[in-house]
Amino acid sequence: MRVAIVHEWLVTYAGSEKVLSEMLKEFPEADLFCLVDFSKDGFKSHYMGKSFRTSFLQRFKYLSSIYRYFFPLMWVAVEQFDMSGYDVIISNSHSVAKGVITGPDQLHICYCYTPMRYAWDLQHQYLREQHFEGRPSALVARAVLHRARIWDTRTANGVDHFIACSEYIGRRIRKAYRRTSDVIYPGVDTDYFQIGGTKADYYFTSSRMVPYKKIPLIVEAFRRMPDKKLVVIGDGPQYRDALKAAGPNVSVLGYQPDDVLLKHMQEARAFIFMAEEDFGITPLEAQACGTPVLAFGRGGASETVIDGVTGFHFWEQSAQAVCDVIARFEASTITFDPQTLRQHAEKFSIDRFRRQFRDLVLARWRAHGGADTAGQEGVDDEARLRDRSNGAGWGLSDQASA
Repeated sequence: MRVAIVHEWLVTYAGSEKVLSEMLKEFPEADLFCLVDFSKDGFKSHYMGKSFRTSFLQRFKYLSSIYRYFFPLMWVAVEQFDMSGYDVIISNSHSVAKGVITGPDQLHICYCYTPMRYAWDLQHQYLREQHFEGRPSALVARAVLHRARIWDTRTANGVDHFIACSEYIGRRIRKAYRRTSDVIYPGVDTDYFQIGGTKADYYFTSSRMVPYKKIPLIVEAFRRMPDKKLVVIGDGPQYRDALKAAGPNVSVLGYQPDDVLLKHMQEARAFIFMAEEDFGITPLEAQACGTPVLAFGRGGASETVIDGVTGFHFWEQSAQAVCDVIARFEASTITFDPQTLRQHAEKFSIDRFRRQFRDLVLARWRAHGGADTAGQEGVDDEARLRDRSNGAGWGLSDQASA
């Protein structure tokens, strides 16, 4: 079975890149493709030292800081990858990776973090956050996003099977593409994120500081609560906005190494998460550390944070909503047992992700006609595929109900 894995772009080592690394451990002979690779040399170790085959966009070195503005060219670039030498193509996609062109005898499986959120249901939010509203450039942006939806819908027809990163994204896939999907949650490194020592008297949040993460709003909430402390770790376009909103009770630390992040995750009274995220791995990292989570109750967090058991949900992305949920948390008589939180997080382990992902890919390949992998292992995989198709599911629903 000759395998290719297609990723969008390599700039940092974050959520989708971590998933890519785990995919590669299950299929170490796979060839890797991405549109541009501007990642640091230190990141290469996460991909077994393998090189990525990049698109023509890689020739323009000046794109490293503005590559996202060449979005329409990415549609063309991803279609230029030659997939003809592969049996199975896995696209690791939240934007354009699923647009690779494949033939009728090839199997294309898309691990989908979301249909292009800025082109579909979050278009209006994106235009506001990027300050397009009220400007002549808004007409251009809307026209580009209109074309993006057409391209995105067309290329969905080239995918044989979708895997969604959450039930929430499964519903978005159904809405945008009218396609069903299996759900396999990304894995959390529960070996690294462990329960620590004594809890300290502060709340904690950590994220890339981009608009939809709402970090400045969290900081603003604590300016209204001067008797409570907040620690913020992360960097990005809204870092200065977060600094500007911070009062003396808020420490905005910027980027920090993993050991500093882990220490704060373990010590915090609670982790605060305001994004409407496709999945959202940091709330589970916090729970693996025995730290309860106060999360916006939409998107992936509605599936990974159990209200009243591993944390609390709130229902509005506003500073006042954060104030209200903290008041609820501090007034609650619920004992958030660290071991209970950790046991919940362990249901989302990396080992579980890798096992489910490999089982699904091999089962789909055999069902597609990959007859050169016969034997009892193949029979077992086909039986598992039939069981899943009859309603057992690939996600955690069976574990959660156990």
